[in-house]
Amino acid sequence: MKISSISISGKITLDMHSLNNEGGEGNQILTRQVTIVDDKGKIHTVNAISGDMLKHVQTEHLYNIAVEKGLPLCNACTTFNSNRISGDRVFSEESKGKDQQTVMDLLLEKCVIDDMQGILVTNNNSNLPRKSCSEYGWLIGLPDKTTTENYFHVKLVPNAGSKSEGEDESSNQGQNIFHRPANSGEYALVCNLDIYRIGYNEITRTYSIDDNDRLERYKALLESTLYTFLKTKGAMRNTQNPHVVNFEGVLAISKNATPAPLISAINPDYKEEIERIADALNSLDIKEEPENNEKNIVLRRFNSLSEFADAMKDLINEGEPYKVKESRQEG
Repeated sequence: MKISSISISGKITLDMHSLNNEGGEGNQILTRQVTIVDDKGKIHTVNAISGDMLKHVQTEHLYNIAVEKGLPLCNACTTFNSNRISGDRVFSEESKGKDQQTVMDLLLEKCVIDDMQGILVTNNNSNLPRKSCSEYGWLIGLPDKTTTENYFHVKLVPNAGSKSEGEDESSNQGQNIFHRPANSGEYALVCNLDIYRIGYNEITRTYSIDDNDRLERYKALLESTLYTFLKTKGAMRNTQNPHVVNFEGVLAISKNATPAPLISAINPDYKEEIERIADALNSLDIKEEPENNEKNIVLRRFNSLSEFADAMKDLINEGEPYKVKESRQEG
């Protein structure tokens, strides 16, 4: 099955986590919160986990997959350098004096992370953007379905009442007391994957890598997305490893230029809304011959993390990247 884009709309239940915090005041760690508007227009302040964190988790999984499978990485990404290919001196030399379309071809050939995760290339005093193929929204706590409790912690040290010889007051060597949060609840998730853009040079409107390389990158992208929800990394996992209780939602798969529909689970009717949108989109291209009518949007519901893993497995094993019509312009 040719796949152009994939959207994931769902709810994930996490208990006793502290994955994303806003910092601290004194000895109190503050959990991250955002203000949202629900489907009825009411304002709520709820717990949240930044989409930046989810994207970083997915990128780290993609890096590990690329190393394991021998997919191409630029010199900077081989050390998981946050500057990515902009920190690659070899790429900087190879791209010096070349036009942007040639530099983009070189970038796409050299690195799977820069291709699919996005980068602003700043080598040689240029600004060349590569938009990410994967997009994550915030994990937003559903109103009245998230809670935060704060727990007292103390670092126990021998002879806490006395100062040891040579101890610096600012060295954090003595006894400390502090409070840190533990969050539990249901969180709305939105994610979009533009599969057709894997290896696609949007300056020349052509693909810079062959179909086999695009297929390998597609599989790595979907695997890393799956692993993001199997192991959602973040702060304080050493003693507050999140309890993943459930994950439910809808996978929407587009087979052509039609966008895969995406509705947030902040709307309690999001599954039904996605189904109605898919029906409307599929009815736009009805042919006179019934045997030629094929759905451009395919939906797959999942009610657990295991069902989500099963659906992603099928897409990895049976899908391949859709290819837009290339239109290189000479001149």
